[in-house]
Amino acid sequence: MNKLKDSELILTSSGRIYHLNLKEEEVSDNIILVGDPERVKQISQKFDSIEFTIQHREFITHTGTFNKKRITVISTGIGADNIDIVINELDAVKNIDFDRRKIKENRKKLNIIRLGTSGSLSKSISVDDFVVSSYALGFDGLPYFYKDNSRLIKEAAQEFIQHTNWDVKHAMPYVIKASNSLFKNFSDFKHGITATATGFYGPQSREIFLESSIKDFQKKIENYKYDNEIITNFEMETSALYFLGQTLGHNTLTVCAILGNRINQSYSKTPMKTINKLIDKVLERI
Repeated sequence: MNKLKDSELILTSSGRIYHLNLKEEEVSDNIILVGDPERVKQISQKFDSIEFTIQHREFITHTGTFNKKRITVISTGIGADNIDIVINELDAVKNIDFDRRKIKENRKKLNIIRLGTSGSLSKSISVDDFVVSSYALGFDGLPYFYKDNSRLIKEAAQEFIQHTNWDVKHAMPYVIKASNSLFKNFSDFKHGITATATGFYGPQSREIFLESSIKDFQKKIENYKYDNEIITNFEMETSALYFLGQTLGHNTLTVCAILGNRINQSYSKTPMKTINKLIDKVLERI
């Protein structure tokens, strides 16, 4: 294979991948992703030891050891666009020889768990519950900018489109399953389909000053089922994580703390306590 061009694989003057500012030896094969940069320290302070820390823009990375297992925690910021950067660059860090600018022959497989917060879309999922995303339902359109769509479950997306009479002016929905190897470690958690929106307000049918073009969104999706799973929660990253991570050959999973319920319009009174409990559980099972 020819060398990857400077404009495609962007490295810093010190030979690090551009946005994450990382080299291979600084990243574990077991990775926890969080949206909030402050949550990186909240997790790493529970480590037995910390060997490396770095920050570039919103991307903060801490690598250390917990119960003799090496773990890296990285903040992604919010949204599928940031996930596109993070997953592509993590794969590059592990699977490209930066000195030669060539893809390595033997690819490394990463275990990537998103530890996030989310809003419930179901009466059965209460505030302060933990939910594992058995499937991701994406409205971000990211896979359609890539040629390989083999991981997408086309029949599930088509059923959703028909069920909701989906407007063609919005991005085409897609569905993708969690990695079984990670999901089985959290099989006792509540689980379901996590919907991934392209924004927090209009794309999730919230209105302040601007009117959303998606009316009665919650009612439209509340009766949708696939593989006996209902849509349990809304957030902004999981579908992109599942698509990119698995298409690149990695294991992916999202586990969310439910801080709000859109059905009964409630919000957690102890969000930090709930998040901290989830961190403990993820660290024990990663």
